[in-house]
Amino acid sequence: LMIMAGKVKWVTDIEKSVLINNFEKRGWVQVAENEDWNFYWMSVQTIRNVFSVETGYRLSDDQIVNHFPNHYELTRKDLMVKNIKRYRKELEKEGSPLAEKDENGKYIYLDFVPVTFMLPADYNLFVEEFRKNPSSTWIMKPCGKAQGKGIFLINKLSQIKKWSRDSKTSSFVSQSSKEAYVISLYINNPLLIGGKKFDLRLYVLVSTYRPLRCYMYKLGFCRFCTVKYTPSTSELDNMFVHLTNVAIQKHGDDYNHIHGGKWTVSNLRLYLESTRGKEVTNKLFDEIHWIIVQSLKAVAPVMNNDKHCFECYGYDIIIDDKLKPWLIEVNASPSLTSSTANDRILKYNLINDTLNIAVPNGEIPDCKWNKSPPKEVLGNYEVLYDEEMAQSDGPDRDLRSRSGQSTGVKGARARDSGKPVLTTWK
Repeated sequence: LMIMAGKVKWVTDIEKSVLINNFEKRGWVQVAENEDWNFYWMSVQTIRNVFSVETGYRLSDDQIVNHFPNHYELTRKDLMVKNIKRYRKELEKEGSPLAEKDENGKYIYLDFVPVTFMLPADYNLFVEEFRKNPSSTWIMKPCGKAQGKGIFLINKLSQIKKWSRDSKTSSFVSQSSKEAYVISLYINNPLLIGGKKFDLRLYVLVSTYRPLRCYMYKLGFCRFCTVKYTPSTSELDNMFVHLTNVAIQKHGDDYNHIHGGKWTVSNLRLYLESTRGKEVTNKLFDEIHWIIVQSLKAVAPVMNNDKHCFECYGYDIIIDDKLKPWLIEVNASPSLTSSTANDRILKYNLINDTLNIAVPNGEIPDCKWNKSPPKEVLGNYEVLYDEEMAQSDGPDRDLRSRSGQSTGVKGARARDSGKPVLTTWK
């Protein structure tokens, strides 16, 4: 959690122990403390209780929590896709150039999530799409689970029917929402390093949705599979080939407990600059930042922008062999446990820098504060998007950035002038 409920002066060690045990039973995990304050990280289940109509609390101005009430609009796999699809349609209706399509009907700027359907609701639409390309591979994921649980790959319609039978459902229509799955076109041409598939885990802090203000953490990492990748259909059931989740890979025979199958983002950038070139690498990371901002914009209108809330999301991005990034999912509770020594350092700094932005100078929290901290307290965060600043730059700001008038992150070079400029949507 992060709820800071006034200054705490412990009377006795026993009293402190009882109170902390009570917090832990509620799903709160202590992440920091100083002389007067104790900081807790709140689980998503506890957030439901805090904002529940029946049993909820009325938070005071000096209490802030580390999730938005309906964070699941972005972090549930089905709702994320639904909101992004709605966002595209709204931009189309408005005639926004951001929603421009190519001659094949694909979005030029907003094509960053794989083709996805919800099951059971979209079963007929999925079948229609599947039959257009019967040799394609699809990945099925339960909407509300994490750490790779319940995920499997299919390349035949008969496998879907078998799954339906195994789920003890006589028809798709009768399946409950709790058992809902998303099925997405599998990215079967991932960028490989050392022959192995990997994805990116990036951390993004949102301090407010209206106006949208978010920060990118510079110290993300890559998660590698332990077994070399092959698109062969005979390996569809081998999750050590296809799923990068540490919760799965750590059970593999080739898992390395020292480095944990992880690279830092800076190492990835160095590798790509040396193999593909600096300009191409800058373009890739600019596109990743673009994806993150657009996904946040997609959910901003439906997000309950409670003034007591902030949130640190874990973004999962996959890069294909054409260096196109794809948004796979967004995690509301990215793991803060450490699997390696470097992991521990990274996540300690992540928590520290997040708290410094949410509660500058370690002062008493004030949810009325405008949540725009000075640059010197950002630590390893950098401002990714500030809507107020963007609006002052004109309505076509986003398109100028995405269509290549500026590339890269802050301080990148404009192609035409060669002078350093701020990325236009920052």
